[in-house]
Amino acid sequence: MSTDPQSMTETTASLRWLTLFSICVATFLMPLSLSSVNVALPAIASDLQADAVLVSWVPTMNLLGAIALQLPSGRIADILGHKRIFLVGVLLYALSSLLVVVIDDIRPLLVVRLLQGISSAMVFGPAMAIISKVFTGSSRGMALGITSSSVYLGLTCGPLIGGWLTELWGWRSVFLAPLPLTVITMVMVGFFVQESTRNAEERLDWVGSILFTLATSALFIGISEMPNLTGTLLASTGIALIIVFIYQQERSTWPLIRLRRLVANRVFFRSIQSSFLMYSANYPLQFMLSLYLQYIQALTPLEAGQLMLLQALVMVVVAPLAGRLSDRVDPRIPATTGCILFGGGFVSLSLVHADSSLVWVGSSLVVMGLGFGLFSSPNNNAALSSVPPERLGIGSSVLNISRSLGNMMGMTVVVFLFNLLIGNAQIAPDQFPALMQALQISFLICAGYAVVAAYTSWSRGKISR
Repeated sequence: MSTDPQSMTETTASLRWLTLFSICVATFLMPLSLSSVNVALPAIASDLQADAVLVSWVPTMNLLGAIALQLPSGRIADILGHKRIFLVGVLLYALSSLLVVVIDDIRPLLVVRLLQGISSAMVFGPAMAIISKVFTGSSRGMALGITSSSVYLGLTCGPLIGGWLTELWGWRSVFLAPLPLTVITMVMVGFFVQESTRNAEERLDWVGSILFTLATSALFIGISEMPNLTGTLLASTGIALIIVFIYQQERSTWPLIRLRRLVANRVFFRSIQSSFLMYSANYPLQFMLSLYLQYIQALTPLEAGQLMLLQALVMVVVAPLAGRLSDRVDPRIPATTGCILFGGGFVSLSLVHADSSLVWVGSSLVVMGLGFGLFSSPNNNAALSSVPPERLGIGSSVLNISRSLGNMMGMTVVVFLFNLLIGNAQIAPDQFPALMQALQISFLICAGYAVVAAYTSWSRGKISR
């Protein structure tokens, strides 16, 4: 069934909540897979005989696929319909997960992670656009908060489930176990979610899409390979292609995005800056903690997963409450407070060493969960409240890409540090001092991201609802 955007906002209350629940099942699934795989990294490295740098590319390739295809997939969803692209993304995720059955080398696994990243780009952009159209006004912050909670619930369950599956059935089970949930997702979305109007008169900017994909891929891979000459050349090429992309977009008949209009909207621009910085800090956290807890603290995957779920568990509780609060007060107040708390948690983690108490680590994670939970929903609410209703699809895509870019940048810096301080050696006891140094530096860098995010969050000013 097809309806126009206005009719979607007038959907009956029961169908609105069924739509929200259907979307939340999918937004739970993707983070679940992501955090589960992070806990399985040491087992993957051992089974596939992979070095530290290749292992660090397992979560990174997921980001590369998500960021390189985010804008093109968002634009295609605006043209062909959000529900269609959403379902194709879930199907791609399921099919790529099945490939792990025949994998016996780390490199094909990286291809699987790339495909899963592409599928997440096809899911998260349409998901937020659908929710933003169905829930408007004073209920949007709460709906976005519930959607954020589904993400954090996936992150919460991921380490625990991933550790349990890895210990019982091996790392491949981490990829295969969520597959039944993908079937449930496709059935629910197909039945409950209404399709948006297909904009047949609009066209995809193929030149801009190719430029954007090449630019982000070259920049992403180049930064991670620096300071090698190849990495420097790739990063420089990526920057040059981004400049060409910006020039081309201002002259395209059907652009992916008008950057000049984006910058002119202060509330929206500051919101996506804050999102970029906070996700730059947050994304590498589970990767770093997985290595610290299992290598330095000698915990099992299950024990590490249990401790790592503390941050996400707090997020699950706080995010809906923060979203509802942002419907009533200026969103920058809880969002900025969250940035400060999140940065403080990273400063606390930067002080850990081989003999640090796990209580110290757990307390830091609780503070960080509170901080990120306070930030996420109000920041999304502020961003989308500053966008006209007819531009919500574009606004949602840009907000998603700011998160993906943040994830990419945060993980790229960590990969760079691992390449610089550890190199291609497998992580063994003689490498533990270098690993600890890389982790401590990374924690401090992430704290710096959060401090700058606090400034951009507060300086956005009040929103006009």
